[in-house]
Amino acid sequence: MNIPHSPARHLARLTFLAFLLTFIASRTLVILIMTRRMPDLFLHAGGTHVHHLNYGILLLSAVAAVLLFAKLNDTQRSVCAVIYGFATALIFDEFGMWLHLGGSYWQRASFDAVTVVLGVFGLLAFMPRWQRLRAHHFITAGLLIVAVASFYLLLFKSLKHANDKLIPRLIDIEQRGPQ
Repeated sequence: MNIPHSPARHLARLTFLAFLLTFIASRTLVILIMTRRMPDLFLHAGGTHVHHLNYGILLLSAVAAVLLFAKLNDTQRSVCAVIYGFATALIFDEFGMWLHLGGSYWQRASFDAVTVVLGVFGLLAFMPRWQRLRAHHFITAGLLIVAVASFYLLLFKSLKHANDKLIPRLIDIEQRGPQ
């Protein structure tokens, strides 16, 4: 069955990919900077460290303004989708810090928020269209939900154990790293 190209699905996939790659790059760069394996790229304004969620907020505001006020072609909308994914990853990477108004970069809330947002973007990007859903899709989705829930319970227990071991080391690296 030949189904016409979906511009929204294409944009969702670009957003998903930009979000995923930005989150991975962001965490990698922070670890490299904190362990002094690369130069301090952090922006400091008047002695204040400007966190990357601020860049994300500025970019997200700019993308919203462009989408509201400009007439765009498909290529320009694709660029906006990539910037949107990039900006959203920068913001949600530091979700725990803005949720709790401070604290360590390594808060579990940030990782959980990124996982949820990535899951939503993944559904929007790769879920079958509503018109094409059949009974076997619902059965598969139900089994997948049970499998993911079981995996999450096991993962939660192992992450709690990992948090007890890993988070103190990451916080120590953060405290000894560039401020």
